[in-house]
Amino acid sequence: MRKLHDLSGATIAFDLDGTLVDTAPDLVGALNTILAEEALPPLPFDEVRLMVGRGARALLERGFAAAGSPLNAEHAPPLVERFIAHYLTRIAQDSAPFPGVVEVLTDLKAAGARLVVCTNKLTNLSDALLEAVDLLSFFDAVVGADLAPAAKPDGRHVAAAIAAVGGDPARAVMVGDSVNDALGARNAGVPSVLVSFGYTEDPVETLGADAVIHSFLDVPEACIALLASCPAPNTGL
Repeated sequence: MRKLHDLSGATIAFDLDGTLVDTAPDLVGALNTILAEEALPPLPFDEVRLMVGRGARALLERGFAAAGSPLNAEHAPPLVERFIAHYLTRIAQDSAPFPGVVEVLTDLKAAGARLVVCTNKLTNLSDALLEAVDLLSFFDAVVGADLAPAAKPDGRHVAAAIAAVGGDPARAVMVGDSVNDALGARNAGVPSVLVSFGYTEDPVETLGADAVIHSFLDVPEACIALLASCPAPNTGL
């Protein structure tokens, strides 16, 4: 456990898939189950990994297109329901927190930071996943897209997550892995940190974040640096 600066009054919002937890194995598994049910060939993991992180419907649309059978709008809603049902049965079969996540969340909580999950995943799926991988207790709230006025990259999602834990946007940082996280933070007037090991198809350095890190262990240092530049009363940061 590392002793950090006092982070009382600071809020750190985290994306979920591709940031806290490597969920691609189970999401791809659920996708391939649906494809098999539709008599379509499975897709290789490495081909599909970077398709995840944009929600169930987007994954299905891209997966069906890659399998050579574009998904029509009428067929999509029942497939999404079936996909979610399959995913729930295996939500943490092969998914796991990225290296360093437990240590960093422990240190941030001990330093007094308010931690919140801000994800485009549905809240009930997010809660189930976080509980299954023993991370739920670290967070003061989980705000999925269904609990926000609009999903990231809309800044109101990030603002809603910060408000859910009584935080102040002027003393907050968003940590994610995609352009939706960087834009959502910017649209909320909040600085962002992006990890380079997540689920973005574009180079993470091109997505407009205030900081890019290559190990989750670097989250505290990056957040402390950004909080130090926030226009807020001096708290020793």
